[in-house]
Formats: sequence, structure tokens, C-alpha cells
Amino acid sequence: MDLLRTKIYFASDAHLGSRYLKDPLGNEKKLVRWLDRVKKDAKAVYFLGDMFDYWYEYKYVVPKGHVRFLGKLAELSDEGIAIHLFIGNHDIWMFDYLRKEVGAEIHQGPLTVDLLGKRFFLAHGDEVDYRSRAFRFLRALFRNKFCQWLYAGIHPRWTFGFALDWSLDSRKSGLEKAGLPEYQGEASEYLVVFAKEYLKTHPDINFFIFGHRHIMLDLMLTRTSRLLIAGDWMQYFSYIEWDGETLALKQFEE
Repeated sequence: MDLLRTKIYFASDAHLGSRYLKDPLGNEKKLVRWLDRVKKDAKAVYFLGDMFDYWYEYKYVVPKGHVRFLGKLAELSDEGIAIHLFIGNHDIWMFDYLRKEVGAEIHQGPLTVDLLGKRFFLAHGDEVDYRSRAFRFLRALFRNKFCQWLYAGIHPRWTFGFALDWSLDSRKSGLEKAGLPEYQGEASEYLVVFAKEYLKTHPDINFFIFGHRHIMLDLMLTRTSRLLIAGDWMQYFSYIEWDGETLALKQFEE
């Protein structure tokens, strides 16, 4: 069976449980159907952050829902497929539950890794966003261990509702007022700017792959380096496939 596992897949930004989605359960089921398709040849699946619209692990409590997705991850892990989950800016508070329950490896920041003969830089994308001072402050606050301990002292009935409402307001203001988050061009798209700067000191990177921006982008940076932004599972239902020779940005079609 392992001889058939020759591909690596990447996906991001499903925002499962989001109140912005018209059919949250339908989105989750579609994601599960995609996993059913790729499990036939998948060696590993990398989820590049914000797969959940909100996730916080208390000592004895985790968010309700997402059982189809989590069950599918456990199934794939049990079959020997490596599952990698990156934290995003919506699901920062992953600790050890998903590692213990579904066998996923949790990544708290960017990862540089060799995959089928090429060198990849993988990240959600918010980690390298230095444009907004307020965003950087909130990100540092949410990742602070003491602040997390204080937050955990609040009853989940208050924290879950607050977080989901905040996420809904943020998405409405970002997408409905300003329109879709379109590509800003090589000079202004901060992930592209970051990658070009990073290549100056790390010229061995063949592929940069990000989520976070909710756009589909495939861009040659140099003769030997490409950048891809994986889109999302809210509107594009997109993913990236790597077989050791071809790296392709695709959309799931049934």
C-alpha cells in the first residue's frame, strides 16, 4: 500500500464552524470527500492553518462539531498518512489534543522541509506579516502563555461565542466592505515581498507555500523558486498537489 503513496497535498483556510459560511456542514462534508479522494495516493497532507474558525483547548473541553473532519483525519493517520496541522490566526490555541486523538503533528510556526527531493518553506502566512502594528500586537498577545492561562479561566460559554462573533464581524468587514482579497501585485503582496527577501539568505528554497490570504496564486520568483498561495475551502475549494516532479494548484471538482 505504501508503494501507492506517492503524493503530498496542501490545503488551508477551511474555517470550519464559521458563522460566515452559508452551509458550514456542507463545506465540511466537501472537505471530507476531497480527503476520501486523495487518501488513495497521499503520503502526507499539510493543512496550512485556519482549518477551524476558532479552536481553543481547555484541559477537559474542546470545541464541539467538526466530527466528520476529525474522524477522517484519524482514519487517514491510522492508514499511515502523515497529517500536519499548522496553527493559523484563528486556531492559534492547538496544544496536544489533536496530536493525541488523530495523530496529527502540530506546527506552531513556519517549517522548512525536504519533500520528495525539493525544499519547501511552509507557513500559514500571518507569521511573516509585519505591515500592521495592531495585528502584530494581537498576534503576540494571543500567543503569550500567561494570557492563554488567563483566558482559559473564563468559562467556555463566553469565550466561544465571543470568538465566533468577532471572526464573523472581521470577515464581513474584510470581504463585504473591501471586496475579495485580490492579489496586490509583486511589489505589494507581502507574502511575495517576504519570499523574495528570504531567498537572498536562503537560495535553496524551491517552493514557498502559504495560506491566510484566501487567494489562489502561483508565481515564479526565480528560475529555481516558486511561490504558491493555496486559496481556501470557503469559496475556492482549492489545494496543492506535489508528486516529486509537478507542483500544481487545483480546485476540487466532483
